[in-house]
Amino acid sequence: MNLADPVTEAAPARSRAAIRLPWPALLGSLASDDAQALDAMAQSRSVAEGAQVFSRGEPSQHLIALVDGQAACGWSQPARGLAAERIVHGPAWLLLARPFADNRHGCDAVAQTRLQLAELPVEPLRALLLRRPMLALRFVDALAREVGWLGERMHELMHKDAGARLAAWLCTQLQGRHAQDVLRLAERKRDIASQLGMTPETLSRMMRNLSERGLIAGSGYTVRVLDPGGLQGLAGV
Repeated sequence: MNLADPVTEAAPARSRAAIRLPWPALLGSLASDDAQALDAMAQSRSVAEGAQVFSRGEPSQHLIALVDGQAACGWSQPARGLAAERIVHGPAWLLLARPFADNRHGCDAVAQTRLQLAELPVEPLRALLLRRPMLALRFVDALAREVGWLGERMHELMHKDAGARLAAWLCTQLQGRHAQDVLRLAERKRDIASQLGMTPETLSRMMRNLSERGLIAGSGYTVRVLDPGGLQGLAGV
């Protein structure tokens, strides 16, 4: 897949979701009637690998949940394609805060695999949340987590050097894995570099540096963590 190639495929039409959506992964524990109300409102959409999900400046009228697949969010650049700032793996929110605050998309998003999306129209959702305060609190919690993630990312970009940012990213990727010392990278190295605010060349140099320090080992897209404590110390976690 070449994200630099122009996307000409028309966006598929939305339809009512025919499956039970993963609300616990998106919003935490919900009352059954709240989950059913969201299911009834959700519109499903499939997006082909390599296709544009949305573009910066376009109207933003739906919250978008990524039910399954992997998408990249960032800024498209002429002749270079998308510079990924965030890689999203489903199930997760692909677009949560922006539709509440503005009616225009603030970034571009491209499908890195085939995607299954669930979209919630903002205005009907607002009306539903006014009637269901506990469901509204779940959305407040989800928005708070997103704001917290953005704050952490800003802190890392402003105060951590390239090696510390890479170490922090590796520590985050290892969280929740059964094999705590092995990481198989699911993202292209240029996308990882873009998320970390560095060039692919700097990423390769930092990986070599961590290897020379005895913190990691590996080749290609498989990384073995040799010194988890040392990696966490470098990351400042």
